[in-house]
Amino acid sequence: MMFWILLPVTLSLVSFLGTWTIYGLAFTYKHVCPLTDWSGANYCRGNNTEDCCFVPTISSSGMYAPESSLFTATINAATFLFLLFCVFHHAHILEKNVCQAMLSKFALVFGVVSAFGAFAAGNCNPGYLTLLHFFGAAVSFLCVCLYAALLTALTAKCVLTGYERFLYPLRLTSTVTQSILTTCYTVLFVQDNYFYNHLSAVFEWMLTVNMELFELSYAVEFCFFSSFMISNLLKKREEEKHLMLT
Repeated sequence: MMFWILLPVTLSLVSFLGTWTIYGLAFTYKHVCPLTDWSGANYCRGNNTEDCCFVPTISSSGMYAPESSLFTATINAATFLFLLFCVFHHAHILEKNVCQAMLSKFALVFGVVSAFGAFAAGNCNPGYLTLLHFFGAAVSFLCVCLYAALLTALTAKCVLTGYERFLYPLRLTSTVTQSILTTCYTVLFVQDNYFYNHLSAVFEWMLTVNMELFELSYAVEFCFFSSFMISNLLKKREEEKHLMLT
């Protein structure tokens, strides 16, 4: 059913439009420095947080009102849609390629953990709950890389659409790019120099856009999805429970 194509499309659009709108608001209110400004002349240093701006990461863009409310709403909405995406993709694998069920389950676990990490990061303001925010963000970034790698492996092993010969190289490129950008972001983020911090922010925006394009590619799979697959997934869970009881 073509209706299901809305899930990956909506997930990508909510993430993309939400995060860039948050950055736009933060930039308008001078809460973050411009992504194009590499000088760091007005960068907040030490305890000085007045009349200055923060490195334009996604987290710092959602630190202050009014963009903080939109930041939380965007992360919550994207997390919910991502959870649906993970579960429904797993249901698709079980319906079309049950022999890859174990690999799909591993992917599902990483996807769910990534979603909970993002939920924690989105609901823990980095200005007040810094440790919890960055812990959730770290878990989310790591697990989403592993999730993308497993989904790419499933693309190589499963025939869901017939277009896998085109989708696989695209997703493989996206997965490798995601891993490289995440590593660069992590290494540069912990540096003290403003230039490296600013560069890490650029890498963070790049990796989020890359992941959104990766998710958008699954619009092809969801063209072949149907509501029956969800009921079939629930039925299989009930059968597994029955076997466990007996």
